[in-house]
Amino acid sequence: MCAMTSAQRVFTTLSHQEPDRVPLALNLVLRGARELGLSIRDYFSDPANVVEAQLRLQQRFRSDVLFGFFHAALEYEAWGGEVVFTEDGPPNSGAPVLGSHQPLSSLRLPELAASKGLLKVLQAIEAMKARVGDEVPILGVAVSPYSLPVLQLGFDRYIELLLGDRAEFWTLMEQNIAFCQSWANAQLAAGASAIVYFDPLASPTLVPRSLYQDTGFQVAQRTFAGLKGPTVTLLASGRSLGVLDDLAATGTLGVGVSCDEDLAQIKAACRGRLCVIGNLNGLAMVDWSPAEAERQVKAALAQAGPGGGFILCDTHGEIPWWVPDDTLMALGEAVQTWGRYPLVGAEAHA
Repeated sequence: MCAMTSAQRVFTTLSHQEPDRVPLALNLVLRGARELGLSIRDYFSDPANVVEAQLRLQQRFRSDVLFGFFHAALEYEAWGGEVVFTEDGPPNSGAPVLGSHQPLSSLRLPELAASKGLLKVLQAIEAMKARVGDEVPILGVAVSPYSLPVLQLGFDRYIELLLGDRAEFWTLMEQNIAFCQSWANAQLAAGASAIVYFDPLASPTLVPRSLYQDTGFQVAQRTFAGLKGPTVTLLASGRSLGVLDDLAATGTLGVGVSCDEDLAQIKAACRGRLCVIGNLNGLAMVDWSPAEAERQVKAALAQAGPGGGFILCDTHGEIPWWVPDDTLMALGEAVQTWGRYPLVGAEAHA
């Protein structure tokens, strides 16, 4: 088979066909700061930094995607929150946007044009698109309307709302769906190839499936109906097996799966319906030697690679700051060696 571009490779895989090799999606978001020798705060202050670092890292570690994503706290900031920076981890959200005694009616739908942080993301996506054209897919990210209230209200208040006041819940969802659609479509218009729909609360790790079916599942369907491009759903390390049927029914193209799940079982359940994305353990990766990285890649390829429909990725959506460069290089090299179709070598040597 002739070599494909990264975009051809990824979209062939999303169509449940075998490309020339298994795509690799390394979530090297924070690593750009290390690449350029900047603090995390300074790195994200200028979209040009993100563009330059993403392009360098994509080439060095042989990843098949670029990420327009900065950090989830930017969406929380757009709603009026404060971003908390650390030296070696993702920027985090401060106190909930609404205090415990503030009414939901005081929450105001943000205007994208007034959010400097979100505008920087759009500028970065536009610049990446200008550099790579249609050769490399660019992924945008949007926190789901269903999971965003954890940042807006705090987990305890949101769960009380979800369980105790369904009318107020849906009032909040109306605002959040409008925001998510506007934000995701702006990224698609800027040049993103697809949207990663970040929805950890959809996982049965956090809420029962029956509750998700009555709430978050319907939110996803309504949200996707207004999007102008494809999505994949990321559960942020949460388990997926119990809701795979529901996720497929939302119209999403793929699902990020947990390192705590049996990858072969997940692939069998998803075959022909959802592309499997995962499931390397990013936390354990900090201690992997290059040899262990290669072993992990071969095992994942053997379990989920045959037949297409599998993108090798970490399980959460962010490679930790402290993962060694040698380990990341080994991941890329192992995919080049063992990930070419047909996967006889990977299956034989896993």
